[in-house]
Amino acid sequence: MSPNEESEAESEPNYRKFFPEKTIWFKGVRSSKFRHVYGEPAKRDKCYENIQITKNAHDSQFCAVNPKFLAVVTEVAGGGAFIVVPINCTGRLDFNASRVTGHSGPILDIKWNPFNDNVIASCSDDCTIKLWHIPDDGLAMHLNDWLVELQGHKRRVAYIEWHPVAENILFSAGFDHLIILWDIERGEAINVIDCHPDAIHSMSLNRDGSLLATTCKDKRLRVIEPRSGIVKSEGICHEGSKASKVVYLGSTGRLLTTGFSRHSDRRYAVWDENNLSSPLFGDTIDSSSGIVFPFYDPDTNIVFLAGKGDGNIRFYEICDESPYIHYLSQVISGNPQRGLGFMPKRGLNTLQCEIYRFYKLHATKGLCEPISMVVPRKSDQFHEDLYPDTAAAKPSLSAQEWIKGANAPPVLMSMRTGQSLALDIQAIKQRKFVTKTKEAPVIDNNKRKFQFLSTETVPDYRPKDVQDEKSKKTTTNQTTKFQQLQQRWSSTIEEPGKDIPLFKEINSIGDNILTEHDLRLAYQIQSDEVKKLKKQLSNSEHRVRELEEQIRKLTKL
Repeated sequence: MSPNEESEAESEPNYRKFFPEKTIWFKGVRSSKFRHVYGEPAKRDKCYENIQITKNAHDSQFCAVNPKFLAVVTEVAGGGAFIVVPINCTGRLDFNASRVTGHSGPILDIKWNPFNDNVIASCSDDCTIKLWHIPDDGLAMHLNDWLVELQGHKRRVAYIEWHPVAENILFSAGFDHLIILWDIERGEAINVIDCHPDAIHSMSLNRDGSLLATTCKDKRLRVIEPRSGIVKSEGICHEGSKASKVVYLGSTGRLLTTGFSRHSDRRYAVWDENNLSSPLFGDTIDSSSGIVFPFYDPDTNIVFLAGKGDGNIRFYEICDESPYIHYLSQVISGNPQRGLGFMPKRGLNTLQCEIYRFYKLHATKGLCEPISMVVPRKSDQFHEDLYPDTAAAKPSLSAQEWIKGANAPPVLMSMRTGQSLALDIQAIKQRKFVTKTKEAPVIDNNKRKFQFLSTETVPDYRPKDVQDEKSKKTTTNQTTKFQQLQQRWSSTIEEPGKDIPLFKEINSIGDNILTEHDLRLAYQIQSDEVKKLKKQLSNSEHRVRELEEQIRKLTKL
């Protein structure tokens, strides 16, 4: 061996020692189609101005959005109220705009029904949950007549969540450390979950609504089976003393929590729902003091983290391999946010490549500003990779089916056509199995209300001068029980001797069909008719006196 070869052989082990073969000099940038997502705030004329946003310190969003309406909790002197604005009515709102005013205490949370864009639920300091129906044209006057009132909490109700798959199922968490499952169709509680020793900070349901995740003031994260109330898994979440938030990452079987470390740093962590002893991955966000709210989009697998009290919105991409979460980018704003509402996927603009839309409540001024998360694409065509089939506004299960143990994935719809797709075969089998043992339906006023609200309103474009069809319509209306009741009521006014049997009949009919509101309305109509008759009678008496006076004058002549 030559001296040069010996020197090369001696230097080779040193080279491998400091520069092994498996060393990767440059890892590169992780490829993702959402890497360049950016936030685009709406222009001034597309914002909602002059809103008296509530100044309540409760850690809720105070804002709810759907493709029809925007609802914002407002500041009022006594009681609680929120405004409802049609989504297209942008600009400066009237100072005396109509509000929903039915709670006797401040409103803490509001959520739209995912299967009915005209029904919204609200919870309040007065320990109640109320459901409201909003007309398609919005509110013409203050609304204080609710559809259903749910009473069961002993202290104020902090948070409410709708079931993502089953119809008419609502979850509520109160400061009495209880979570109550409600069947709003019957207006009664299904189950009461009492496994939290302290105040509940947040709750989130998985994709099919079979599991419920909660965070509590005792710094523990729990995964609960809501129908039985059994705690499936439990573990320490974040060690900080401030509130922690949790969101289910769709049907992946994982959760994401946000909270604070022992040194008051804001952190996030990813967990496995079956093992909460330690997180799969965790990292520090920053050192700010505001609570971080997580928002998850199951279609694009993106998590948005928005801090309360600052103007930043960070977004991360979720994957199936460790570390399960990758940072993408953030939206930076100098205007702090008091709350954020988000538009359901079916209400987004697909021509502008919009994958998410926030409605930001400014903390320093009465402004609600839409912020669109956009993927930069040159083509204005429909992009199938950005818009997979998303959840439709149709339930997969009825309330009774879900209560009896059935599970089903959500009904999907195409973002291109807007049409709902067929249910999963397994879900259809489950529904058929449940319907075989289905009990006889209970007929009550709440069910009649929801059946009425679920029917579509068909506009009537006939000219006003068509008298034949109008008379036919009137005659058909006379056969309804309400019209029959009005006729009998008017007959009793003319014949006072028949009062007692009529009111017995009213009570018997009202117990089965009419509500208290209907009876009050009928009473108001009849009292107005009585006033008109009295006025006509006084006018006729006055006319008779005038004629008598004229006759006297003529006889004297």
